[in-house]
Amino acid sequence: MQTFIHSLYEWFSKYVHSFYSNDHDVQANITLKEVHTLEVAQNCRQLAGHLGLPPADQQLAEIIGLLHDIGRFKQYAIYRTFRDSISENHALLGLKEIAGLELLKQLNPEARVCLEFAVAHHNSIAIPANSQERLQLFARLIRDADKLDIFRVLSPTIQPSDGAGYTALFVEGLLSGSQCDYSYMKTADDRKLVRLSWLYDIHYAWTLKRIVEQGYVEELIASLPDDPKIIKAVLLLQRYIQRKINES
Repeated sequence: MQTFIHSLYEWFSKYVHSFYSNDHDVQANITLKEVHTLEVAQNCRQLAGHLGLPPADQQLAEIIGLLHDIGRFKQYAIYRTFRDSISENHALLGLKEIAGLELLKQLNPEARVCLEFAVAHHNSIAIPANSQERLQLFARLIRDADKLDIFRVLSPTIQPSDGAGYTALFVEGLLSGSQCDYSYMKTADDRKLVRLSWLYDIHYAWTLKRIVEQGYVEELIASLPDDPKIIKAVLLLQRYIQRKINES
């Protein structure tokens, strides 16, 4: 399996390099997703190890991390955006890209199903509740590993509130601990509220603890406006985080 993973990393590198460009903006975005993907793959492997999964499952988790955003490169090449709402679902695009990949024929059928399910649902609002537990396991792993690194990627973009306001839907979502449809985002503060709501969708205390330790939560909170509803939602969130970490 380790030889297979090494070959897959080599394929990934060649695939990504095919999208390299002399255009500075294009190259910056391709590199951004390349680095993100490698970080997520390692997050998956580490989280799976922390959970005590068998070596084969740890390796499968790493493979899922490596392939979860493979659709991002073609998405940007075609549409010059990473916004699914104005292009296409990058998870499904990625599955099309790897559908005929010879290397993946080395995976047994059950592992291939887990891979495709996890990639398909890594960016969904929620994991289908009626899916098998093993499928949900790998979907939870990639969603946690992905969000952990997305907080890192987005951290440098956080700015103080610009006064443009926020959409009530996202504060209500944060108050209720639920995920909302990202297509309704209109302002910078909406995006911050959505990121905070992700914390209710973090499945493992291991992940949540690392997000907190890196200062990403407090950084987002400090950038939000001094609004009574937001303050209330933030207090509820902070209590939830502490409780979940303590319970671990």
